[in-house]
Amino acid sequence: MKDKKDSKDKVNEETCPKCGSALGEITVTKSGKRFQRCSTGNWNQETHQVDGCSYIKWLPVEPETLDEKCPKCGAPLLLTTTRFGKRMKKCSTNSWDPKTRTASGCDYVEWIKGTTEELKEDCPKCGEKLVLYTSASGKKLKKCSTSKWNQEEKRASGCDYKEWL
Repeated sequence: MKDKKDSKDKVNEETCPKCGSALGEITVTKSGKRFQRCSTGNWNQETHQVDGCSYIKWLPVEPETLDEKCPKCGAPLLLTTTRFGKRMKKCSTNSWDPKTRTASGCDYVEWIKGTTEELKEDCPKCGEKLVLYTSASGKKLKKCSTSKWNQEEKRASGCDYKEWL
């Protein structure tokens, strides 16, 4: 009787093209991207460099089907991430043919922007309320509610308190 290999064994079957060692476990970043590092390479927090082999294999992020319907055609919407980390909702009937370089299907796209929600905490610098800002890529930041961006002067105004989570 043959033993079935689990997914961890399948991950380790792949080898590093640089040094020939096995690839390590799949790691997920805060923004949802996935990668595999060579098993002989480790990220050093103190030097901010890789010790050992520096090979990293980035894995594609699979689109997530949402419970929402496309406003143009009524098909389900997909939540996808671009290769640059931007997130968008697009119609599931949309497709791209790389050979002919043409799009087909419904062309509905909605870009996801960051969200802000009020917190019950007070700012340690000025005493105003804090807000939780979540970027479109999923990064979270606590910042003072008085913090604004002056478009004319191209600089920040208000309290400068911020804490990345």
